[in-house]
Amino acid sequence: MLIGIDVGGTFTDGVLFSTGQILKTAKQPTQADNLQCSIFTVLDELLQGIEGSGVKQVVLSTTLVTNLLATGGGEQVALILIPGPGLNLHSLGFFPGAYFLKGATDFRGRIIEPLEQAQVEEVGRLIATAGRRKVAVVGKFSQRNNSQERQVERILKENYPHLEIIRGFEVSGQLNFLRRAVTTYYTAVTREKWAGFAAEIEEAIRERGITVPINILKADGGTMPLEVSLRYPCETVFSGPAASVMGAFALTMDRQTSVVVDIGGTTTDLALILEGEPLYASRGALIEGRYSHVRSFALRSMALGGDSTLRWDGEKITIGPDRLGPAACFGGPAATPTDAVNLLGGGKLGPLALSGSALGKVASQAGLTVKGFARRVVKLINSRLEEGIEEMFKSWEQEPAYKIWEIINKRQVGPERVVGIGAAAGAFVPALAAGLGCRALVHRYSPVANALGTAVARPTLALLLHADTEKQTYSLNLEGITGKFNPDWQLTEAKELAREKLQEIAARRGIAKYANRYEFFLEEQFNMIRGWDTAGRLFDVGVQIASGVIEEFKGVQP
Repeated sequence: MLIGIDVGGTFTDGVLFSTGQILKTAKQPTQADNLQCSIFTVLDELLQGIEGSGVKQVVLSTTLVTNLLATGGGEQVALILIPGPGLNLHSLGFFPGAYFLKGATDFRGRIIEPLEQAQVEEVGRLIATAGRRKVAVVGKFSQRNNSQERQVERILKENYPHLEIIRGFEVSGQLNFLRRAVTTYYTAVTREKWAGFAAEIEEAIRERGITVPINILKADGGTMPLEVSLRYPCETVFSGPAASVMGAFALTMDRQTSVVVDIGGTTTDLALILEGEPLYASRGALIEGRYSHVRSFALRSMALGGDSTLRWDGEKITIGPDRLGPAACFGGPAATPTDAVNLLGGGKLGPLALSGSALGKVASQAGLTVKGFARRVVKLINSRLEEGIEEMFKSWEQEPAYKIWEIINKRQVGPERVVGIGAAAGAFVPALAAGLGCRALVHRYSPVANALGTAVARPTLALLLHADTEKQTYSLNLEGITGKFNPDWQLTEAKELAREKLQEIAARRGIAKYANRYEFFLEEQFNMIRGWDTAGRLFDVGVQIASGVIEEFKGVQP
């Protein structure tokens, strides 16, 4: 049996899946100030009458990291940067509490300017005086030589042993210094509170007799073990929207191109499945307006949800973007789109009288009947969703996978289907699809599709290898791994080394059986010229276990 639990902004959903079918589903209101309680309530409902020892996998999707970053609830972190020559980061207003050190490493990992110990000590004094306990240290090209990051850590710990240091080369080994700094900074911001959350979750699940590993859904739609997430908490940002994509993938499992529309309580998330493959964001997850090295689906969130507050401003109907609470039919204080759907559906979601009363107050201001007002609301929401999807297609056109598809197929991408996710999907998606000129899919499991996608998502792992034949060294973007290799190697041998290392790391993380589902997403070779001769080559290879579903999952019945 497999358990998937998705913590959304309004509801926490769960599914219990076994032998090709969903045995149980659960849906409970999310307690924003106590996500653990929301998870345990759903988990206990799923486990009623079932021995915990029969559960083979537990996967969670949670908004904890997203909420911490959105509300500023994480740790206060000092960021130390070693940028070297070039970009003037002082002018960017990068992060509060950022410090810049002299020192530099070049693109091949050679130290071209040493650190100044006195400067590092002075920065340490300023950090300690400011009362900050966590420090993120990131040097340009540190993924190719991490000695200066290590040196900063050593000096700081000698003088201020209470400081916790997070080094950039351990968090991300990809090129792009700014994105590595963003990822390291947010890792430091969220790591402690994520660790506390993870410990509580693990203890409570073990108390229920479940002894199998606990996994977390990542932003790229794959899973990772809970213990691994302690090192990389930022990988869980946007796991909610990722659950939407994986839920749509699990409900379809075909080669059609689908727009995924997940209508939640506060926001609507949009994504694209291109001929059966989810579209990724080539520049990484956008966190608080800054690009990161967190691998993520190409997503867009609209401030439009089932619990958005409805108002009449004297001229027109306004929808949100604020949320005063749940829908009126669930005891909330104001009329919402959910109430409009409930009214038009005859009270299928909650007490009809509560929705009618709340909608009536706004409808009277607009000079409309209650039903007429509800119809206007549904039509307005679909109009906004159409606009959002059209705008999203413009941004999707900038993604490499999208462009390659159009070149190969010699035609523009267009949606064949709109897949609705969430309890409100049935009320909006059919009309939305008609307006876009395609088919609608609202599955009987659409209300809990996020939990289903969470339950059956397989582990993912992406690895980047950089090799320098002249120096005879290679480095990986994971775990700070470096090594030596044969200078006569060609790109073929570099690819084979990357594949082997992927399998080794996958085995250490307990996902060896998926390591043969690998694909190469980067293959680059650069010749280094000295005088008129080739002095060596640089190889950059990317290989990954791509997102998908676990071997046991073969789909669900319509």
